[in-house]
Amino acid sequence: MSRHAPAADYDTPAGDPGLFGPDSVTWKVHADFTSMMVGGLASLMLQALHPLALAGIWDHSTFRTDALGRLRNTAAFVGRTTYAPRAAAEAAIERVRVIHHHVVGTAADGRAYSADDPRLLAWVHVAECWGFLQSYQTYCRVRISGADQDLYLKEMAVVAEALGARDVPQSRAELDEFLVKTRAELVCDGRTREVMRVLGVMRLPVPLAGISRNLFLGAAAALLPDWA
Repeated sequence: MSRHAPAADYDTPAGDPGLFGPDSVTWKVHADFTSMMVGGLASLMLQALHPLALAGIWDHSTFRTDALGRLRNTAAFVGRTTYAPRAAAEAAIERVRVIHHHVVGTAADGRAYSADDPRLLAWVHVAECWGFLQSYQTYCRVRISGADQDLYLKEMAVVAEALGARDVPQSRAELDEFLVKTRAELVCDGRTREVMRVLGVMRLPVPLAGISRNLFLGAAAALLPDWA
């Protein structure tokens, strides 16, 4: 199966609110393009600290040779599951599940990994939501309340659970607790540094590409916890 999904129809059927709808916190947070770009990069930096999560990317994706393509695929998935009609959102989720079935192997430390592992799926989801929230709260003029942060995480858990994740945080307190519990599993090794190197030479399709890339990467790195 190709990893490039067909274009989604966001207009048919008319009025279909998708998984969340226009009054959701998810629509509000994901509508800010700049903070989403920064948050997505921050989440990738955080995800790269988990050896098993990184092993799947290392062995089964084109990230090292086509980082921009990989990021575009991720952005397309987030866009579809956020704004597309329900059938299109569910099709995007099923497509990723099928791809995940084939992402298995042995990490550099000898441990087996699988992209279907509910714990790894939860980690990737937590890092992503953490990045989006941190970026929105840091770089958007108007922040969302603690209650809305909790609601955002509860809404987004729908996607994570549909992908196969379990014990998904549904409040900011639960998300922070998840990060604390996962810290012991995280390492910065040669593969992590290679991810950072690839990001550092990635060419964005925008004017002044190098300057823009460095601004986005700097803004993303500034979001990371002190321990990352």
